Amino acid sequence: MDINTKKLKKNAFRVTKERGKTAIRVRVPGGHIEAKHLLILKNIAEKYGNGTLHITTRQGFEIPGISMEYIDDVNKEIQPVIEGLNINQVDPNTGYPASGTRNVAACVGNNVCPFGNYNTTDFAKRIEDAIFPNDYHVKIALTGCPNDCIKSRMHDFGIIGMTEPQYDPYRCIACEACVDNCRDRIVGALSIENNKVVRNEDKCIGCGECVLKCPMSAWTRSEEKYYKLVIMGRTGKKNPRLAREFITWVDEESIIKIILNTYRYVDKYIDKDAPGGKEHVGYIVDRTGFQEFKKWVLKDVELGPKAIVEENIYWY
Repeated sequence: MDINTKKLKKNAFRVTKERGKTAIRVRVPGGHIEAKHLLILKNIAEKYGNGTLHITTRQGFEIPGISMEYIDDVNKEIQPVIEGLNINQVDPNTGYPASGTRNVAACVGNNVCPFGNYNTTDFAKRIEDAIFPNDYHVKIALTGCPNDCIKSRMHDFGIIGMTEPQYDPYRCIACEACVDNCRDRIVGALSIENNKVVRNEDKCIGCGECVLKCPMSAWTRSEEKYYKLVIMGRTGKKNPRLAREFITWVDEESIIKIILNTYRYVDKYIDKDAPGGKEHVGYIVDRTGFQEFKKWVLKDVELGPKAIVEENIYWY
C-alpha cells in the first residue's frame, strides 16, 4: 500500500513495526472517560485490531494490530467516543488531529481525592478546548495538590492546585494536629501562639492538608482557586530536567492566557528547519532566553494581587 505516513500520524494513527498494520491513538482529556465508551473500544479492538488495548503514559489509549485498509472504517466506528470525549475535530469524517500538542493529562482531582484542591478534569477540558487542534510540541499536566501524582514537573506546563487555608480561631481547640502534620510532613508553616495557630504566609505552599487534619473544621479551603505554574520540564535523550516555578498563587484564567500566548511565542521563534519540522518549546526557551519567553507569555495577562512571578529561572 502507498501510505502517506505524515497524514497517517496526523489522523491519530501510529506507524508500527508490523508492515501494513497501524494503531489508532486517542487522547482522553484529563484522563477521564465514561465507562460506556469502553464497549465501543472493545468491539473495535476485536473486529479490526488484535484484541488488545494499550493505556498510554499520557492517559490516552492505543488499539494496535489494525490493517491500514480499515482506517476509514475505524474512524467511523470510533466517532461516538471522540464526540463523547469532546475532542476538537476539524472534520469528523477524517478522524481527528493528534500530532503536535499532547493530551492534557490530569490526576483525579477533588472529584475523588481528599487532597485535591480543584476539579482537574474540568480544567483539563477547558485547556483542551482552548488549544486543540495544534501541531506544536507542547505537554501540559494538571495535579490537584503538591503531592503531584501526575508528575507535572516533567512537562512544559505543570499546573499544581493550591488553596489559601482559612482559619476560624473560635473553632480551634489548640490540639496542634495541623501544626504537627505541617512540621513533620510538609514545610512547617504553622505554629502555636497563645493557644491559637499562626500560619506563615511566606512558607505556606497551599497544600490544604491543615484542612484535612483539623478535627474541629477550624481550617477550610478558600473559595478562590489558586495554582502554582511550573514550566519547561522535559524528559527525552537531550538534557532532561524538572520544571521550575514560574508563578505561584496564579488564577485559572491567567494560566489559559499564558498557554495561548506560548503558542504565539512558538509561532514567532520556532526553528522551521528543525528535524521533522518540529522543535520542542523548551528548547525554544533555551535559545531565546527566559526573559523573551516571559515577555511574550505575560502579554495582556492581568494577574491577581496574590500572584508571585519569578524574576528569572535557571534550569539545571
